[in-house]
Amino acid sequence: MTTESSSPRYIRLQIELIAEIVDEKALQTAALAQVEGDEYLEDEERAEAIEAINLDPSGAVAHFIDPVAMLENIPGVELAEAGWETQPVDYDAETEDWEPFEAGSEE
Repeated sequence: MTTESSSPRYIRLQIELIAEIVDEKALQTAALAQVEGDEYLEDEERAEAIEAINLDPSGAVAHFIDPVAMLENIPGVELAEAGWETQPVDYDAETEDWEPFEAGSEE
């Protein structure tokens, strides 16, 4: 069923991932290279990014997240806004209660 409306419809897409860093040095090196090669970063932003990468590997992972790439091949959809964060977590696959969808959260 398709309906056309005079105004755009927005959806919030929430994704939760847990990634294991298996080679911190390789991650840091790749993230630093990406930041150094990013022609769109201003000097102050570049300095902040380098500091974040050197401070914590989760800061390095953030530089590889590309919400535009996630949506670019979906017909009829344009990215309106994106925000994401990375943070270290305590995770044990054996004891973790992994339920990505809460009951009643689907609309």
